[in-house]
Amino acid sequence: MENMLNIKINGIPCSVPYGTKIIEAARMVGIEIPTLCYLKEMNEIGACRFCVVEVKGARSLVAACVFPIERDGTEIFTNSEKVRKARKTTLELILSTHERKCLSCIRSGNCELQKLCKEYGVSEEDKFDGAKPVYELDYSAAHMVRDNNKCILCRRCVAACNEQGIGVIGANARGIDTHIGSAFELPLNTTSCISCGQCIVNCPVGAIYEKDDTEKVFDAINDESKYVVVQAAPAVRATLGEHFGLPVGTDVTGKMFAALRRLGFDKVFDTNFGADLTIMEEATELLGRIKNGGVLPMITSCSPGWIKYCEHYYPTELDHLSSCKSPMQMQGAITKSYFAEKNGIDPANIVSVAIMPCTAKKFECGRDDENGAGYPDVDYVLTTRELGRMIESAGINFHLLPEEECDAPLGQGTGAAVIFGATGGVMEAALRTAAEVITGEELASPEFTAVRGMDGVKEATYNLGGMDVKVAIASGTKNAKILMDKVKDGTADYTFIEIMGCPGGCINGGGQPVQPASVRNFTDLKGLRAAALYKNDESRPLRKSHLNEDVKAVYADFLGEPNSHKAHELLHTSYVARPMYSK
Repeated sequence: MENMLNIKINGIPCSVPYGTKIIEAARMVGIEIPTLCYLKEMNEIGACRFCVVEVKGARSLVAACVFPIERDGTEIFTNSEKVRKARKTTLELILSTHERKCLSCIRSGNCELQKLCKEYGVSEEDKFDGAKPVYELDYSAAHMVRDNNKCILCRRCVAACNEQGIGVIGANARGIDTHIGSAFELPLNTTSCISCGQCIVNCPVGAIYEKDDTEKVFDAINDESKYVVVQAAPAVRATLGEHFGLPVGTDVTGKMFAALRRLGFDKVFDTNFGADLTIMEEATELLGRIKNGGVLPMITSCSPGWIKYCEHYYPTELDHLSSCKSPMQMQGAITKSYFAEKNGIDPANIVSVAIMPCTAKKFECGRDDENGAGYPDVDYVLTTRELGRMIESAGINFHLLPEEECDAPLGQGTGAAVIFGATGGVMEAALRTAAEVITGEELASPEFTAVRGMDGVKEATYNLGGMDVKVAIASGTKNAKILMDKVKDGTADYTFIEIMGCPGGCINGGGQPVQPASVRNFTDLKGLRAAALYKNDESRPLRKSHLNEDVKAVYADFLGEPNSHKAHELLHTSYVARPMYSK
């Protein structure tokens, strides 16, 4: 039995296990202690000093996020005059070096610093005069902008980057000159940054944000000479509602399609189609490698953050990667070839837009060998956040939208495609198809539950037609390293590996709605979002990619068969070894 301590928080008695941090003990009695730097199990450093509380008998205020309760009878005060005064002073000191351009800031209205200043009555006027460093913005990366003028040195971005096992940013210099940057002040695009965007979703202010392409998309929509087609990724439907205040895990598929149509897109497609197409190509490639002695284990290639990680950190293992493009790129390639030909549209006039949960997709669409029809497969990638802002700026009342379907013929998707958005989903979708192709028999149940869940690394073995197929799944590149070290040293006895660049998969992508630390620390964002996708899967009449009638039609009328010469030209790609740092 745990050693329990009897304590009081603001006079309220409670019992907590020995060593419990004050911030978690306070939640037990319904008190939220505000923080700026704290991220549970990721950035517990007590750096911002905003979570300070008063402990009876202590000589000074203590940081609630790191202070353990180790004494029976401890009395804690979270809202005393001394505490409130200290927190207000902390905010005033932060603002003394902060660029206060709130009206034009991308995080205005969803900024943790802004919210706390309002709650504690802190004005924008300078209370403390002194040096105020000015920094140039770093626009070098394909996916994001870094603005140290708005940085509050909470180091949450550094912790997120380290949690990914990347670590290309950190605190440079000392004193008033301390700032977040890369080694030797190199631009971000010259480092081994994988564009995952985990730094963005963990930043409490507007110091890091995605490059916004919404105006370019609006311009394309308003250009009568352009035919603008949009696709939406599986994970977006499970998170877009958060932007409009809906509970975490709300599936807004129908409203999402309705909103896209009202924004003026000529066709509204679903990347679920591209996901089903990916399974057909990827499963065929895997079976071909098994039968013909190809390189195994084969590793999925749907996550551009993971692909860039492999190119930087494991360049000698690139032959393990599936040559399949991601669902987004496949969808774009088919749009500018099959769809264009079928509808008599010049592909040069098609603008292909993708709504993605991922900032690395902004990098991916500009990669070499991603132009199957002779034009970029995808012209613009918008994050879930960018779509939310577009809907708001267009005056669309998301809550009042009806439920609508997407357009044919590139809109139909199966349940297998929907679960691509959660870690293990690509693997499960592939297994559903591979099992029936190998055995020639219909599965009694399409669920492969052993590959589900938010564990960083998962393993399972399935007997398919008398053949044992051992699979592994990793999400987050720190976990990918565990599997890739085995691949590199030859001890990976797997047939197939799925890797997603972001922890939990696309549902936790760097382009998803930003949730404050108070939510990220104590709400199972990944679990709730994933549950929405699995529920969507269960509700669909078709749950296996090879049963998708639209995909069958594309093969019958255009591609021939999976992995055909034409399919390789349009739907497959190549990779390149990348240096860790370059100038």
